[in-house]
Amino acid sequence: MHIHIETQKTTKELKMSTVGNSTNIFWQESPVGKLERQKLLYQKSCVVWITGLSGSGKSTLACSLSRELFTRGNLSYVLDGDNLRHGLNQDLGFKAEDRTENIRRVGEVAKLFADAGLICIASLISPYRKDRDSCRAMLPDANFIEAKPFSFVFMNMPLTLCEERDPKGLYKLARAGKIKGLIDCLRTFVDRKIASLFPFSPPTNNNIQTYMSNGPSFKDSNKGIVLFIIGFTGIDDPYEPPLNCEIEIKQKAGVCPTSGAMAGEVVTYLEEKGYLQHHCQGLATIVLMENPDSRHPTSCILDIS
Repeated sequence: MHIHIETQKTTKELKMSTVGNSTNIFWQESPVGKLERQKLLYQKSCVVWITGLSGSGKSTLACSLSRELFTRGNLSYVLDGDNLRHGLNQDLGFKAEDRTENIRRVGEVAKLFADAGLICIASLISPYRKDRDSCRAMLPDANFIEAKPFSFVFMNMPLTLCEERDPKGLYKLARAGKIKGLIDCLRTFVDRKIASLFPFSPPTNNNIQTYMSNGPSFKDSNKGIVLFIIGFTGIDDPYEPPLNCEIEIKQKAGVCPTSGAMAGEVVTYLEEKGYLQHHCQGLATIVLMENPDSRHPTSCILDIS
């Protein structure tokens, strides 16, 4: 269905759409476009998506990168996975479908930030490759950095290092079986106390343990119960590293790069790809020449760089 709206200057055609469960909706174009917002900010917008295990340094890099961009006069915003779960995603747990929805929402928000002209820095474990790829696909051009306007930064740090760091104490809890995630009994009539009979760590028998889109699962043939166990990424739940990331940060000779070095590597990439522009371009700098015999400036020089 199309609706024509006529004004004194232009004639616009609005197209009715159905997206997901939303019907009879119309896309409202803004009178100020993305390119105009980018010119205002003297930068090209993009999404820098930082992925990796817990403790790999994602938040450290995100904060350091944001500060470095700020000192250079570039406007960015960090979307931190835990921060978003305090508000926007507080209704989501850690089941595979919840993790997928969590990443989808963050991708949509990142897309809006990029459309606003900002450099959006998303910092999330985002363990599943298909979810990250779906976010990249939201940006039609090169604005996503896992890459292009969307670029992935893969914090390729070994699990042993991440577990040794354990800044939030989550690995310790996971090893102790205290992060039990969510166990869903498919047979609702079964007494929930039966769940306590099953250990948190899924069986190691490959015949009964399968990692699927809905998480690891196994079946106890004696009790006829199928359980879905949501574990901790890297311990009981898989992490799927990017196949083609723009930037890969890892140890060199067993030494981790500093936060400044990591941020510098990303900034260099952004500069090489043309996302960062110098604010002096097109700006007027007024230099006041003070008369030594007066407290007031008597002349000025207008310098257009």
